[in-house]
Amino acid sequence: MAVRNDAVDRSGSAHADSNTATAKADGKSKGIAILEGLLGRESAPVIPLRERHERILPDNKHDLRPSWLKRLAFRHTIIAASFLGLVALPATLASLYMAFIAANQYHSTASFAVRSIEGGVSADILGMFTQASGGSTVSDSYILMDYILSERMTAAADRRFKLEEVYATRGLDYFYGIGSDLPIEDKLAYWRDMVKVSFDQASGIMQVNVKAFEPKQAQEIAQFIVDQSDNLVNSLSLSARNDVLRAAQDEVLAGEARLSKARAGLREYRDKSQEISPEEGAKLAVQLIGGLEGELTKLNADLATAKSQMSEDTPRIRVLKTRIESLEQQLAVERQRLGAGEKGMSAADAPDVAGRIAEFEELETEREFAERAYTAALGSLEKARIEANNRQRYLALFIEPTLSQMAQYPSRLLNALLVTLALLFAWGIGVMSYYNIRDRA
Repeated sequence: MAVRNDAVDRSGSAHADSNTATAKADGKSKGIAILEGLLGRESAPVIPLRERHERILPDNKHDLRPSWLKRLAFRHTIIAASFLGLVALPATLASLYMAFIAANQYHSTASFAVRSIEGGVSADILGMFTQASGGSTVSDSYILMDYILSERMTAAADRRFKLEEVYATRGLDYFYGIGSDLPIEDKLAYWRDMVKVSFDQASGIMQVNVKAFEPKQAQEIAQFIVDQSDNLVNSLSLSARNDVLRAAQDEVLAGEARLSKARAGLREYRDKSQEISPEEGAKLAVQLIGGLEGELTKLNADLATAKSQMSEDTPRIRVLKTRIESLEQQLAVERQRLGAGEKGMSAADAPDVAGRIAEFEELETEREFAERAYTAALGSLEKARIEANNRQRYLALFIEPTLSQMAQYPSRLLNALLVTLALLFAWGIGVMSYYNIRDRA
């Protein structure tokens, strides 16, 4: 009974306490309302506050995570895991590969330039290096650069050294080695990775750097490139020289053919006209006709004198008449030669003296012009031969292929650093993209 009474008393007291709290709350609300009425404001709605309840975990579900991990959100865990998987682990593997697996590579360097003997020899050795290269040598240098890195050079080197054997995989280094049974395009790409060419246009010096797994092989390949380059330069020089000489020789042959044709035409005219020069023949014919006419005039005078003293039947008069007839016939023949040209041709068909002289002058002018053109062509040929000899290109080798004693490649520390930076950059871009999309969503 005592326990029951205590329970009743407790419930009664609790009820009384709740009534007291309710009364206090009502009194407080009334006080606030009276204060707002005095201030002339309408009572604002009272928003009930949410009661704070402490989160009590069940005793059988305790969180076993460390305190620092409890403070991390789920996305932070994913970002950290992605950093480990996409940056830390690949960078570590790349560093280990560069440190313990990548094979040593040796290099051989050669320096040379394409030179021309045009312009004379330099006075000192410094002038040989500082001489400005002409446009032709610069173009030849660029041609040589393309040739060294071309498929033709790769095929020649493959035939000479067997690139698949020289650059075969060393140990576990499959990254820097070359495969087997590759097409020429893949060999060309690998050749351009192992052979580097640089050209200084100011000095005209070209530098070739060859890498290989053995120092002796690198030197042999560099020497092969120098020899092939020398052959190409000599070929280009010989080709240019032959082109210049061929053009000059063609001009000489054309001039010689023209001169022969002009001489043949002149000879044909002389055979037809039976005279060396119509001008000289005309002069002689005029002189002969003048002499015949003078003698004929004298005989006519003698005949007239004889007729005045003698009869027609006298021997002297008959002799004078016979001589006069002979002179007239001879004079007719000479006049025919002067005016008709060839014997046996009528005056209507044969050209006159002026026509023969014009034709002869045309043939003679053609002959003289052909002779001058032929002489000029011979001079041009000789000049072209001299210039071709003076403009010959040659390969000036300044530094012979070197023999390396220490491996310079691959750059292990630099490559590892570059791989790490590239992975870190890509991972950072991905994380920033995620946060950017998350903030805009």
